[in-house]
Amino acid sequence: MSCAETCPIVSEKILLAMDGSSYSEGAIREAIGFAKRCSSSLYIVSTLETNPEYETIGSNVFEKEEAEVMAYLESIKAMAANEGLKCETILRKSTDSSQAIVEEAIEKKVDIIVIGRRGRKGIVKLLMGEVSAKVIGHAPCNVLVVPRAAVISYRNILVATDGSGHSIAAAEQAIRIAKRCGSSVTALSSIRSNDELGAAKSNINKVVEMAQKENVPAEGITPMGRSYNVIVETAGGRGVDLIVMGISAKTALQKIFTGSAAEQVIGNAGCAVLIVKGGESPATV
Repeated sequence: MSCAETCPIVSEKILLAMDGSSYSEGAIREAIGFAKRCSSSLYIVSTLETNPEYETIGSNVFEKEEAEVMAYLESIKAMAANEGLKCETILRKSTDSSQAIVEEAIEKKVDIIVIGRRGRKGIVKLLMGEVSAKVIGHAPCNVLVVPRAAVISYRNILVATDGSGHSIAAAEQAIRIAKRCGSSVTALSSIRSNDELGAAKSNINKVVEMAQKENVPAEGITPMGRSYNVIVETAGGRGVDLIVMGISAKTALQKIFTGSAAEQVIGNAGCAVLIVKGGESPATV
């Protein structure tokens, strides 16, 4: 079985959030392919940050920007149509782009948000983009972050676990993807000293056992170092095309997400990262 034809993550509704830059190219490509394989409804949203004073004083400039965004949305709609997909395009005018995207996700009751990521230079906030960080922190659903050049085959999946409820939710999602796609899972629990090795092995053994029950090949590893560093390094060294991480559904506010290991991984990984909402405690992986 291959995910070239199989739906990797069952999703009735997908929201593709774009900023109109070339950094959205990977997200566009993967969202369209995702929707096609899953026969999902696809919504494409772009935002135009504005305020009443700007619209009044610079009305001509604002109208030009609005026309450019609408044209861009129509071009993506045409790309989807070439793949046999119908989609709805949405332009949201707002003083807060991230809030507008989250509101659209709630209104449309989407199962997943697909969003792009900035380049790999500079500090993490620039890598991710402030809007992306806020969307992930406040989103009511899972979020798939796709770097510009990333191609997801769902063949080599890495899941980070610390034994918490949200990391178990991430492991469950990773295993479901692997089962549907006939692929394997690597469970990673990092340690900072040998004193943490026993707990880390317990964490990964739990995930491996979960995978074995579903007949999914799985391996557990406990590398030493800062969690986000070893996750990114392991993904790069093993040719991982999807990292799966969990953050708490109840406490995954932007202020908690910002500065977390998940944010660091998203900002620096060369592959796509799926953020799974679930569990009760803040992410510490």
